[in-house]
Amino acid sequence: MTTSPSPTQPAPLSGVREAVRRTPAYPFTPIDAPIKLDQNESALDLPPELRALALARLATQDWNRYPDLHADTLRHKIAAFEDWDPEGVVVTPGSNVLIKLLTELAGLHQTVLSVQPTFSVYTLESSLLGAKTVLIPLNPDFSLPVEALSAELRGGGPGLLFVTQPHAPTGHLDAEADVRAVLDAAGEGWVAVLDEAYHQFSSSDGRSLVRGRENRLSLRTFSKAWGLAGLRLGYALTSPALAAHLQKLVSAFNVNILTQTVAEVALEHPGYVRERAAQTIAERDRVLAALKQHPVYSALPSQANFFLLRTPDADAAYQHLLSRGILVRRQDKLPMLGGCLRVSIGAPHENDALLEALAEINA
Repeated sequence: MTTSPSPTQPAPLSGVREAVRRTPAYPFTPIDAPIKLDQNESALDLPPELRALALARLATQDWNRYPDLHADTLRHKIAAFEDWDPEGVVVTPGSNVLIKLLTELAGLHQTVLSVQPTFSVYTLESSLLGAKTVLIPLNPDFSLPVEALSAELRGGGPGLLFVTQPHAPTGHLDAEADVRAVLDAAGEGWVAVLDEAYHQFSSSDGRSLVRGRENRLSLRTFSKAWGLAGLRLGYALTSPALAAHLQKLVSAFNVNILTQTVAEVALEHPGYVRERAAQTIAERDRVLAALKQHPVYSALPSQANFFLLRTPDADAAYQHLLSRGILVRRQDKLPMLGGCLRVSIGAPHENDALLEALAEINA
């Protein structure tokens, strides 16, 4: 016999953890536009000859079989490319999955420490898991607040530290000495994450800051310079000891054969990544130079494949660009970023269209 729930019984959603119920969804609404400069993707896809090679190789795979348990073949290829111990490589479908797992690893019932403004996924995952979140404001020039972060690391914890280089969403790149100082302040009670999603667009390479340290990781992704955002693939470079613990949280068979095959082909032909990163840097510098004399808007310096555009009215600027078929990302609700839009560097013709649309604003 079944009975209807009485009015005093809790609603079905009460079974959902409070931390989940009070956390807003990921702040993104898809909008269709001819020129898409809102998600920091590569403006170019995998080269056609590599796409053909990957598809041909995929045709020889057994689709009825599970892929490698922990993407083992791919892990070894990443390790060879990065000059890293394969036992210290962890692969997941996107670095945002690694951020979630790292929050489970070291943030759950502990502390997640970063700066503000910061990459929204850090705080989203921290909130969903009910972790204590501590955000230290960036300096006015967007540089790391080294002393404040170091003090929190020495006095707080245990927990998880996120440092992003180049920083998102500002595009700022800190001096290696400052990054090192913050990481050094993270003692044994912390897991220190150096998120290097955009490192190909700057002069930075944090492997030397991570290598040989059991509690440190570098996060890297195929979604930006590699031009493979649609495949969803990210990886961590860390110590074998920390990788072994992190791997426990990764679902078995979590990288499918399509992603694994295409990534392996890309890793065998990495020259295109260096060429495209150089092209993106050249386009970024061209766009920033062209906007230096803009009468109303100011483009902020960047070492990533995007930049911040500060405007008197972010909504008006956003709507103007959208009316010209150009989609960018509003950031004006974030601390320190009043009036700011985030603009990805596109293909040359897309950047030309952006500059033409911005030139229409004279007052």
